[in-house]
Amino acid sequence: MAEAIVEKGKIVTAAGTGINLALGVLYAWSIFKGAIKQSIDAGGPDAFKWDLAALNDPYAACCLVFAFAMIFAGKIQDKFGPRATAIIGGLLVGLGFIWVSQTKEYLSWVLGFGVLAGTGIAFGYSSATPPALKWYPPHKTGKIAGIVVSGFGLASVYIAPLAQYLLGAWGLQKAMLFFGITFLFVVCLLSLFLVNPPEGFVPKDFECRRAKDPARSKIREKFADTNATALEMMKTSAFWILWALFFIGAGAGLMVIGSVAGIAKKSMGENAFLAVAILAIGNAGGRIAAGVLSDRIGRKRTLGAMFSLQAVLMFAAIPITVSASNSAPLLVILATLVGFNYGANLSLFPSYTKDLWGMKNFGVNYGILFSAWGIGGFVMSKVSQALMASSGTFTTSFTAAGIILVAGASLTLMINDEKDALRRKIAKGIVPVEDTN
Repeated sequence: MAEAIVEKGKIVTAAGTGINLALGVLYAWSIFKGAIKQSIDAGGPDAFKWDLAALNDPYAACCLVFAFAMIFAGKIQDKFGPRATAIIGGLLVGLGFIWVSQTKEYLSWVLGFGVLAGTGIAFGYSSATPPALKWYPPHKTGKIAGIVVSGFGLASVYIAPLAQYLLGAWGLQKAMLFFGITFLFVVCLLSLFLVNPPEGFVPKDFECRRAKDPARSKIREKFADTNATALEMMKTSAFWILWALFFIGAGAGLMVIGSVAGIAKKSMGENAFLAVAILAIGNAGGRIAAGVLSDRIGRKRTLGAMFSLQAVLMFAAIPITVSASNSAPLLVILATLVGFNYGANLSLFPSYTKDLWGMKNFGVNYGILFSAWGIGGFVMSKVSQALMASSGTFTTSFTAAGIILVAGASLTLMINDEKDALRRKIAKGIVPVEDTN
């Protein structure tokens, strides 16, 4: 019976990861944007007729809608469960892509890709992580969250080259139609495997390898969920510190992700899509690595280290992106590391939400915290595109991002998590006597 329970947890985790692999098409926007810009530059009666400064608008709108729809989607997930929520997500994403496949109008792309698909991504994403976390003990929260959300980051590894091929063979709009139909089918199918554990379920291995049975029950008591409501969560200083950090980390990362294909075009030409795929590998790897690392050394230490490294990368990006030649190897390294650090955010913040405020209202609570991701992505991508349109370089954008990331690294020192030390000890298999009395 215990083995069957473990296998069920693995199946739920795999299904959630698979759903995110489909929904991560958001990170391939720079490929689609490149095709739209090429059409604008070519001109003609059938060309896209957009303002160049507005090229990022569907992407920015998708980020913003995704973030705020997470609140409502999280509430649906908490009340009706992950399966129904994921099915709604699959339908909305599919319909959004099918819509934009039939039009070149700017407003239709903002509504189809930005609003409809953005809402669908929120429903799918909000349903993938909660059921997986419920099958595992607290000292594995970072690892499981990292695995599930890694699918979202890894998506561009296959979507970027696939999109590049389809654009060349079929054109942009037929490619979008293909993605719409495929994602609708895949997400709805995988949603059937999402299920919460039964009432009263206690995760296997919610124990310490060196602890005796009496200690195990006391450890579980210490990790009893606070089950804070959204209002209770928002009254804490920890929420607002984490919200500010999520805004900074997501904004800086999405600024690069949304434009990486355009940045790479100068030195990599038609192979620029490879930079998107490589960044995605770093993105997915960062989610898993940061999740596992945070279980071992703590969320605060991991988050502070990631912000510090990301700040260094923003400043290092300036000479790399300014150079018009011989920068391809450095650009690949930059894309990988930026993706790695950005991805870390997407496993650390849901883990913090569960650690600090419990699982009962996890969907809506994380949805509210996730609004920082959307606002950060919207603001930074809009500012970045505007600065690029006026100056022709990303120098100012990278400088500003580096400065706020330094501030963010300092802000991590203010986070307080009383269970952090005990969680680290359990992950290492050590529970001192004083922690079980």
